[in-house]
Amino acid sequence: MHRFANPARFQKLTAPVLPVLWLLAAGLIAVGLYLSLFGSPPDYQQGDSVRIMYVHVPAAWMALFVYATMAGAAISGYVWRHPLADLYMRAAAPVGACFTAICLITGAIWGQPIWGVWWVWDARLTSVLILFFLYLGFLALVDAFDQPQRGDAAGRILVLLGSINLPIIKFSVDWWNTLHQPASITRLDSPALHSSMIWPLMIMALGFMALGGALILMRLKGELARRRWQMRMQRQAMQGAAQVTVGAENTGQA
Repeated sequence: MHRFANPARFQKLTAPVLPVLWLLAAGLIAVGLYLSLFGSPPDYQQGDSVRIMYVHVPAAWMALFVYATMAGAAISGYVWRHPLADLYMRAAAPVGACFTAICLITGAIWGQPIWGVWWVWDARLTSVLILFFLYLGFLALVDAFDQPQRGDAAGRILVLLGSINLPIIKFSVDWWNTLHQPASITRLDSPALHSSMIWPLMIMALGFMALGGALILMRLKGELARRRWQMRMQRQAMQGAAQVTVGAENTGQA
């Protein structure tokens, strides 16, 4: 990880990665959508509405995964003072919020014909909605300070506190009686999905992961440029203030 601590080295090492991630995301999502629509059967109970799963589930996985990486970055910022940790959280939060929004919207579309309503205050749905608000709260909090470093410190605290919500999301269907169905892929005994459904789902999940990586990396490069510009403006402001002070002292002596 320390190889990426230097922003210039990070830019150099990741420059060839971004185009590869975009190509992987486009190819995997295209193949996954084709298999989801034409290569997988309808569900014997839900019919063709089950195809929303191929977008809903990968988006949900990415919503959790991105926040987990933000929590890891927050710990890295505290323990190792990694210079890119705070910038990573700023770059990842909008991406995680988008995946969470996709999860909530597709879940509502999927749930309406199954449950008869667009939304219920189910433990799983409510905890995912809280995750969405955590993303938005982080974005508002880190930009609420004049000094970016203070915003970063406050953001780390919020992310670490909010990480308590991740196991609640994961195990909510086991801890409480919910309308949301239990895990179908990660069951310890055997998956509840046929292989003809698992393969498109896994391909879509890999595509979403590549897409998320590309978006975060692109935003991280932008955050690096933004932070350099902020530091340059701060130095110029300090130099200007110092010149004014020196000029005032010289005038007073004269």
